[in-house]
Amino acid sequence: MRAILTYHSIDPSGSPVSIDEIVLRRHIAWLRSGRVQVVPLERIADVAPERDAVAITFDDGFANFETVAWPLLLYRRWRRGPGSLSLRERLGNAPVRPVSAKCVWLHAVSLGEVNATRTLVEELRRRSPETVIAVSATTQTGLERARALYPKLTVFRFPLDLSFIVRRAMRRIRPSVIVLMELEVWPNLVEVASRHGVPVIIANGRVTHEKSVRCFNWPLLRQVSRRMFSKLRWVGAQDETYARRFSGLGVPPERIEITGSLKYDAADVADWIEGQEALADETGINRRRPLWVCGSTGPGEEAAVLDAYSELLRSHPELQLAIVPRKPERFDEVAALIVQRGFACLRRSGGPPVVPSTAEPRPVFLGDTMGELRRFYGLATVVFVGRTLAPMGGSDVMEVAGLARAMVLGPHTFNFAHAASMALAAQAAIRVDDIDEGVRVAASLARDPQRAAWSDRALAYAAEHRGAAHRMAEQVLALGRSAPTDKD
Repeated sequence: MRAILTYHSIDPSGSPVSIDEIVLRRHIAWLRSGRVQVVPLERIADVAPERDAVAITFDDGFANFETVAWPLLLYRRWRRGPGSLSLRERLGNAPVRPVSAKCVWLHAVSLGEVNATRTLVEELRRRSPETVIAVSATTQTGLERARALYPKLTVFRFPLDLSFIVRRAMRRIRPSVIVLMELEVWPNLVEVASRHGVPVIIANGRVTHEKSVRCFNWPLLRQVSRRMFSKLRWVGAQDETYARRFSGLGVPPERIEITGSLKYDAADVADWIEGQEALADETGINRRRPLWVCGSTGPGEEAAVLDAYSELLRSHPELQLAIVPRKPERFDEVAALIVQRGFACLRRSGGPPVVPSTAEPRPVFLGDTMGELRRFYGLATVVFVGRTLAPMGGSDVMEVAGLARAMVLGPHTFNFAHAASMALAAQAAIRVDDIDEGVRVAASLARDPQRAAWSDRALAYAAEHRGAAHRMAEQVLALGRSAPTDKD
């Protein structure tokens, strides 16, 4: 099949329109190759199927975007080091996979989504050991976490959503089914996969905001976005609200199933997690004293927590504090903030404590390593769920509940609205309006003899909502069996 290159004048008078020199040189090379058919834009419907028009639309958009974004990407690579951006894989050079078995291509955007894949991968391997699983991620933290979780699987960087790059990745991975986590949907990926008979599905699906539906239905996006969502073969939505929103995006209702959330399955339902004692010994956390853990915190929250903790120590000198920021690039910033507030910063990553000039400063423990948040939760007496004080949407409540820990939530939980509302209804969590109230509640729970009842309710809440991995794996394997193995 030949590529189709369209030109049109923006100026109604027909006067020439300036074209970026680099783009022009590329177009001239295509023309000389003899593989390009040139047609006016108004005739594209006559010479190209609708799917090609969609691919051209997004390829053209990305071509314009890359002119602006490329210097920024190169700068980020220089700042973060050569390992931060796998350029070859972004251009579709994924690891080559033999065609002897069915393959599930599982894509998760970043750390949280990658963590949620764990039980789905375990269920897929249990049900179909012969099926090959390839895992891709978009962000560097997601990629590193996937490689740590799945050292024996094919793990690679998700390719750019240009049609020729997607086709290159498809030829190398040769998937039987593509599983996208939550809402990581890309138009050319869906288009190319559909053209080759490869089902594309969404697992653990969620549409966080109603405004996301309105955005996709914006007049300039509506036709393409609804076409994209209509091509999805199946959506496993976390709850009824998300299912309704997927329908509003254009997914046929009969292809939507409410499966629950994989994060309940990923959460360890127990009151202990392996490695938590070693964490306490290595950081100096006293297991005989109450520990307040603020997990997955965001900008502005740490300062509020530290100020409130300073006041709290006057009446509760026995209370310890550990802060685990959500993003690793903020570890040094939070460490400096702890010292500025007059505390000694004890970093999990090691090294001597950073101590302020004040006499006998109290320690604050900083979780500045990846993959240990649940171990901090395992040591906690009370957990504050981060990113809920400011309108950042909140962090995962399921893994806290699964470890039977009493938890405190701020007012902003729209990223996990359904899970948070169910935890509150089950009396497994307490909502507060601000950090001052949160500190008072945390201190009260730390001394409350009824705290065990809160823990029991949290554990029961987490156990009740498990089973999503079983339901999703069933659909993934069924659709994978129906697809051909070889995709040329």
